[in-house]
Amino acid sequence: MPASIETLSEHACFGGMQRFHRHASQAIGLPMRFAVYEPPSPSGAALVFLAGLTCTEETFTIKAGAQRVAAELGLTLLVPDTSPRATGIAGEDAEWDFGSGAGFYLDATQAPWNRHFRVESWIVGEWLPMLMAALGLDATRIAMAGHSMGGHGALTLALRHPGRFRSVSAFAPIAAPRLVPWGHKAFGRYLGDDRANWESHDASALMATRRCPYPDGILVDQGLADQFLATQLMPEQFEQACAAAGQPLTLRRHAGYDHGYWFIQSFVEDHLRWHAERVAG
Repeated sequence: MPASIETLSEHACFGGMQRFHRHASQAIGLPMRFAVYEPPSPSGAALVFLAGLTCTEETFTIKAGAQRVAAELGLTLLVPDTSPRATGIAGEDAEWDFGSGAGFYLDATQAPWNRHFRVESWIVGEWLPMLMAALGLDATRIAMAGHSMGGHGALTLALRHPGRFRSVSAFAPIAAPRLVPWGHKAFGRYLGDDRANWESHDASALMATRRCPYPDGILVDQGLADQFLATQLMPEQFEQACAAAGQPLTLRRHAGYDHGYWFIQSFVEDHLRWHAERVAG
């Protein structure tokens, strides 16, 4: 890693190396943390995984159990933090579903959040290019996935940046944030009252303006015992938008599974293998 990327810790894992890092982000204006798993024989392909509300770069990395399969596939795992930290903005830590740990993978336009909450610019414009150069990754073989708020982020960033990601998948995404309480709170404060701006960060609304952007399909897994399914997630909205856009979608509904990492552990191997097929050289 270049000197601009600080290594906080590293751990041998399935023949590869799990590292945790920090760098001084120009887009955010503060230090940002992230995790990288380098498999023993990197293929040049990578999967970016965006975690959900309250999570950090450690959550997926430690809880999902993805490294074993990533090592087999030669797939590098890139996991950013979910928001800026210690920004000095009043109220940043006051609510579990807004502020710290809840950046929603967008650039805030409203004060005071627009000072540092520029997560989309950080991930797409700064962090990913930095890691592609540092790790020798192939920019044409980057996949994107996420969970909950991170599922929202994966779908919206993939749709907002055509050609940047070869494939996209999600676990229990917030599929129509403009219609649900989590989205109302975050979008209202980060983006303001103009709901046209909300639609530009809503996967279902974005898909309604596209025509089959991922012809090799999109994969979404949803647990039917998820306590947030009816009130916050609304996968049926994304399903309808994909049907109207001619976008192939595999939406798998699983009886008995809730919103947590036991659910992700159960199906993460499917997602890694699904992406590996699509980012194969």
